Amino acid sequence: MKGCFLLQRRFAYLGHAIIRSLKEQYGVTDFCGYVYQRSSYDFLRSQKDINYGTLLLDEDIHKKYKEEKVDKKYLAYLEETYGIPNLWPYLTIDRILMSNQLVREYPYDQPPFDHETMLRILQVHARTIETMLIEEKPDFVFASVVGGLGNLLLWEMAKKMGIKTLVTLPTCTGTRYLISEEYDSFTGAESLYELYKDKPLDFFKSATDFLAEFRNKPKAYSPAIPNYLKNTTRSSQFQFLRPAKLLRSVNWYKEILTQYREQRKNHDYSYDTHPAYYLVDHIKRKIRNAIGVNDLYDEFNPEEDFAFFPLHYEPEIALLLQAPWHTNQLNLINQIAHSLPVHYKLYIKEHPAMVEFRPRSFYKALKKNPNVKLINPRISSFDIIPYARLITTITGTVGWEATLLKKPVIMFGNQFYKFLSSVKKCPTMKELPYLVQEQLNNFVYNEDEVIRFVQAILDESIPINMTQLWEYEPDHEKKKIGLQSMVLLLAQKLNLVQK
Repeated sequence: MKGCFLLQRRFAYLGHAIIRSLKEQYGVTDFCGYVYQRSSYDFLRSQKDINYGTLLLDEDIHKKYKEEKVDKKYLAYLEETYGIPNLWPYLTIDRILMSNQLVREYPYDQPPFDHETMLRILQVHARTIETMLIEEKPDFVFASVVGGLGNLLLWEMAKKMGIKTLVTLPTCTGTRYLISEEYDSFTGAESLYELYKDKPLDFFKSATDFLAEFRNKPKAYSPAIPNYLKNTTRSSQFQFLRPAKLLRSVNWYKEILTQYREQRKNHDYSYDTHPAYYLVDHIKRKIRNAIGVNDLYDEFNPEEDFAFFPLHYEPEIALLLQAPWHTNQLNLINQIAHSLPVHYKLYIKEHPAMVEFRPRSFYKALKKNPNVKLINPRISSFDIIPYARLITTITGTVGWEATLLKKPVIMFGNQFYKFLSSVKKCPTMKELPYLVQEQLNNFVYNEDEVIRFVQAILDESIPINMTQLWEYEPDHEKKKIGLQSMVLLLAQKLNLVQK
């Protein structure tokens, strides 16, 4: 058996640890991969544990576009063979190509390439990835995330070639993860859910216990969420002037300069920007947060009739991949606000991770709607949801949390809980007012359905602290040990037998 791993940036270290375990415990010896970030690629090439076959580095593929010419016949072939249904999704999912992020900091939003250049970039990635899949013939593709031009091409090409695709996803039920064959649904959990339909409810004690605990004391599935707001107070914007922090800022900028000089040698597009822009973006953010938006926040009034819409983090795959037609959140807010009963308010709350980045002009624009209220992000969503008559979300976790709390939900993108009967997906804006009316006046909550699906998620997933292993654990052996439950889960999906 041969595996192809999508080794995205720092996940390369976790992916390599999983690969080592597959070799040692299950005898899988053949691996190829698609790698983002040169430092990750250099690590994989220098290690001695695994003799990789083809290892493609995204940044090296990107360089080839300068010798590429737009080939309309080849583009037509790609569109016919791998289109969804055209080729735009492969470009629009890539935040560097479309907005020059992560190179620049939000709210910067200017593509670094023109249309013709984007087509050339698309062509060189498609040619290289298709050739690798044809030559390597992997039995499966494993990813930690599906996002970015090369990433999505690899995923979709593998599917069209009949190669098994697997991605690890957070379950939003505590720190549990599962492995799915699709990036916008829990395929294994859905299959279990179908099997559980005929079982009595006393079979699902784990689910009922989880729901009882969550409803008694709801909390965000990610421990990082409450920490996002710590650096957004007005006083915190001047903390960098303290001697110790000022020295740290100087050292940080020196590191950026060093990294820039090293990356410039390779002309890596994902870092190919002058360090002055980092400084400019950082200073702009400090000024924005020093000015603040406290004067724009409205009072939370649990007594009035309102719908709730939590803003999404952007740009991110939750929008770019799972809801590509709803990336303009301002426009969607306008549509929702005018689809509510005329006396209703629409409560908007910022995503905790976006508070220090979103410009004041964005909030002023959304408040032009007379029935829109901007709620202070320091108010927990769990304090808002119980009083909301309706929850609206694009693909957010809040929709899942509201479902567990028995609230009506309307969603606009594709997310794992979309098939539940109490959640309504809006197919077109024309139908939204009628969908709102249905959820407000004829909402039916199916507790049995939710219990069975939660049980399926718990049975299909594993408890694992991925954030700690991914972001903070420096020791490669400890990473490997910490990932053993993920290795076992992957082996089960691949029907592997331990040696």
